[in-house]
Amino acid sequence: MIDLRSDTVTRPSEKMRAAMAAAEVGDDVFGEDPTINRLEGLAAARFGREAALWVPSGSMGNTIAVKLHTEPGSELIIEERGHILNFELGAAAVISGVTTRAVKSSNGSGHLAWNDIAPAIRKNPPYYQAATKLVCLENTHNFAGGSVLTAEATGEICERAHSEGLAVHLDGARIFNAATALACDVQELTAGCDSVMLCLSKGLGAPAGSMLVGSSEFIERARSWRKRLGGGMRQVGILAAAGIIALEEGPALLERDHRNAKCLANGLAAIPGIDIDPEKVATNIVIFDVAKAKLSAAEIVAKLKEKGVLAIGFGSQIRMVTHLDIADSDIDAALSAMKESVPSA
Repeated sequence: MIDLRSDTVTRPSEKMRAAMAAAEVGDDVFGEDPTINRLEGLAAARFGREAALWVPSGSMGNTIAVKLHTEPGSELIIEERGHILNFELGAAAVISGVTTRAVKSSNGSGHLAWNDIAPAIRKNPPYYQAATKLVCLENTHNFAGGSVLTAEATGEICERAHSEGLAVHLDGARIFNAATALACDVQELTAGCDSVMLCLSKGLGAPAGSMLVGSSEFIERARSWRKRLGGGMRQVGILAAAGIIALEEGPALLERDHRNAKCLANGLAAIPGIDIDPEKVATNIVIFDVAKAKLSAAEIVAKLKEKGVLAIGFGSQIRMVTHLDIADSDIDAALSAMKESVPSA
């Protein structure tokens, strides 16, 4: 199967498997796993932070960050299609006791600008309203088609949010994709954020795990919440060994994924019944509309599966994501399958 559902489906390389088999391990709950300690040190240095913490998933990393930056009964601001709001099972409400204010991006990118955020802030509200404590950003923005937020835009939001007494957390699940697209360093791209979560298990290719980076004080508090949420694992250096390779070698491989995504988008744009602007495809996520086709997105996805191609449909749209396990020839095969599956109106 050509699996374009997500870049989470990547399988560890032979080099990763060998490193996992040979990993030196200890009990990470006691802070004694040398491989996880090395990975956390590498991640902190890469992002110019004091400390980092390995967590089993990106959702856990985001959940911990929201918890630490807020207090029960307060509020966070996020773009209306943000992952924390839409795809983390209401964890902000269930675990942190906070409400979420969804704000629509006004610039068409899916990313909030300060002019979008400022009117939604409740700094000193009356006693019957929740006070804003946190702004959550996402880079790249998954359901805005993998769009990117620049260092300048991020910096402005962080500076102004801090002047209002607000913290900023970045869901950087695919932050290395953003850095690749913008030809800049992740440290520059995330400099003003109070915390950053990044996934090792998406485009970077590790089998599991994400990193949460921030100040030493923040990470010490995060370690307690990781344990409280069931994320305190033991000889996790086996997974960290793959994470080290992902962090050190994975970013250099993302440019090919981006080229494949652009090729896929250009091919899709030539198929009658499909609506997509290839110029807006900046990274490895391709979202297109099939409302003009004679079949629904769900029906087209089912037909694609019969032809050996996996994708995700939602509403009138379909999402395809390129990754390490997708070769150039797979893009050609996926486009051929799509042409056979999409009857034009």
